[in-house]
Amino acid sequence: MTRLTMRHYVLLALCTFLIFLPGRASLPPLDRDEPRYMEASAQMLRSGDFIDVRFQDRPRYLQPAGIYWLEAASVAATGTLRRHAVWAYRIPSLIAVTAAVTLTAWIGATLFGPASGLLAAALLAVAVLVTAEGRMATIDTTLLLAVLLAETALLRAWLDRDRDRPTPLATALLYWGALGAGLMLKGPVVLIPGFGTPLALALVERRTDWWRRLRPAWGWALMLAIVLPWCIAIGVVSHGDFFARAVGNNFLGKVASGQQAHGLPPGYHLAVFAIAFWPGSLFAAMALPYVWARRRTPSVRFLLCWIVPHWLVFEAIATKLPHYVLPTYPAIALLTAAAIMAMPHRWSWPAARWGKIVLAVYGGLWFAIGVALSLAGPVLLWRLQHQVVPAALIVPVGALPLVVAAAWFVIGGHVLRAAMTSIAAAAIIHVGLFLTVIPNLQAIWLSPRLAALVDDYRPCPDTIVASASFSEPSLVFLVGQNTALVGPAGAADLLRDNRACGLALVDRRDEPAFRARLRQDGLDVTEFGRVAGLNYSTGKHLDIGLFGPATP
Repeated sequence: MTRLTMRHYVLLALCTFLIFLPGRASLPPLDRDEPRYMEASAQMLRSGDFIDVRFQDRPRYLQPAGIYWLEAASVAATGTLRRHAVWAYRIPSLIAVTAAVTLTAWIGATLFGPASGLLAAALLAVAVLVTAEGRMATIDTTLLLAVLLAETALLRAWLDRDRDRPTPLATALLYWGALGAGLMLKGPVVLIPGFGTPLALALVERRTDWWRRLRPAWGWALMLAIVLPWCIAIGVVSHGDFFARAVGNNFLGKVASGQQAHGLPPGYHLAVFAIAFWPGSLFAAMALPYVWARRRTPSVRFLLCWIVPHWLVFEAIATKLPHYVLPTYPAIALLTAAAIMAMPHRWSWPAARWGKIVLAVYGGLWFAIGVALSLAGPVLLWRLQHQVVPAALIVPVGALPLVVAAAWFVIGGHVLRAAMTSIAAAAIIHVGLFLTVIPNLQAIWLSPRLAALVDDYRPCPDTIVASASFSEPSLVFLVGQNTALVGPAGAADLLRDNRACGLALVDRRDEPAFRARLRQDGLDVTEFGRVAGLNYSTGKHLDIGLFGPATP
């Protein structure tokens, strides 16, 4: 194969789409971020206010409105607003991850050849973190696509300089347009890779002549034209509060201190990389000598200038979450694939003894992760529900032999075979979990079961539900915007004030306080049913009853 044609890219996009399709409808809203995005997008549609983003009656001033616009457009186009259909909110992430994988193949084919491009795309598509983020209605895969578009434009301009050919206007429009879209998605975060890559290249090469090909004289104006109208509008509506919260607290606050209990030391992203990029993580570690030896070659240099600034920034800031370094994963996949294709049948191991030992230990960790992922579905079903689902056994039966075979190929130095075998194992694991395990794992899905119980006994179309013991955003999305997240006494007071249309959800441990307040209010209640399970956000087992005022 000398080059990738449009047919290859269409087939790759179709395969990626099909890999990420399972689980979009069967997977309930995942607490806590995803249902916040969903509910805020739904409220945007109900209110018709596309400027001031809100979750219930509170402003959600964390980032600009771009992701909410995308999700609201998806829901409006599918007509699913009243049905609380989670899959509609996940359409932007599905389109974004499909485009990101396909674009990774194009970059790889441009830098290293078609085989490397396809292998890099496959490694990215089955990475654990990409698999998770690509199925959720959150911001990260859309931001990943914006970064990839910007890097594609940078690469085109950079290569045009070396090949002494003109850079078309469309390349500059793509670069500045991608940065503007990224600003509308997550604010200044997109500028870290967007400006970090050219700055790193300038420092390494000590020349910036190719930068003029991107028309910076007016490009910055295009970037700002995309985001400024909304910024002005939200500044007026919020009286400046949005910028105080989004920039001052959310963005700059994460640099100095760990927000939401996510403060961790440098090295965190390197530590979680073993599982976040699995199965590609072992091959990425094996590729390090190859990358180091070729660090001065143009293609490797460009990708290192993409990875290193972004990675260092997010290792340095106090707040850390795995998806913060997701924009570097395409570049890591590209370097890994290039190393594999350079030595597909007989790998060159590190010469130093310590290098071999470190790689062997990392390989053992990689193998343990593969075994754990293969067994996770049946084990979770048994531990949480004491249930054996025959269909869920397809995952370990299909994936475990492939993980073992991949390890055997690695030991034998047949790294291309190992990579392809482990990619197949990962695809079976991911698709199998979302098709056979998640639909049956009812013990952790409290919100859908509570919402179904509420719907069975809802006395009025505009029933107000007070939740005294379970305050996850998924409950608000599934039950309704006016769900009241209050304590046991507040739930009792709500029933007192809404005797015709009020309901309350109260855990058994909170019932004494709930009933004590009911006695003070002189109110009797009827228990309609109970839902028991695990709140995976807190690790607490709950036994929640649904109560309503007793009929006189």
